[in-house]
Amino acid sequence: MTATEYEPVILALCCHYCAYAAADLAGAMRLQYPSSVRVLRLPCTGKVEVNYILRAFEKGADGVIVAGCLEGGCHFQEGNLRARRRVERVQQLMREIGLEPERLEMFNLSSAEGTRFAEIVQGMHERLKSLGPSPLRAEPPAQLSDIPATVAGAGEAR
Repeated sequence: MTATEYEPVILALCCHYCAYAAADLAGAMRLQYPSSVRVLRLPCTGKVEVNYILRAFEKGADGVIVAGCLEGGCHFQEGNLRARRRVERVQQLMREIGLEPERLEMFNLSSAEGTRFAEIVQGMHERLKSLGPSPLRAEPPAQLSDIPATVAGAGEAR
């Protein structure tokens, strides 16, 4: 596969109340962002476990975005703060095993930030294009839709 053919596979783990609504708004606004992103709706980013993120990489994702409510605005009080700590823990694990921690990032969004959601996905896409395919996958997954279904069954794929 040449660099021009490479399309990064991105999994976006989004909280139901804010980030998923922002992704939905981006679609309603017909904003353009890479089609290789798969959005998995979670009740709260506090539901994200370390093994969910690691499993996404294992199953073929090149990058993972964890997107939750604005800090201080979590519908489950501190879910997004727990998620941030878990993301930081996974980034440290990634450093230790030699996988670029830039492949994982957490963002806080309000439901009205559809434009920002599209910008975040585009930015991650460009970053992953420069990093190249994840060394954890031998080839792209057979279907992009396979990734959310195999991560943990923790939410709804879109």
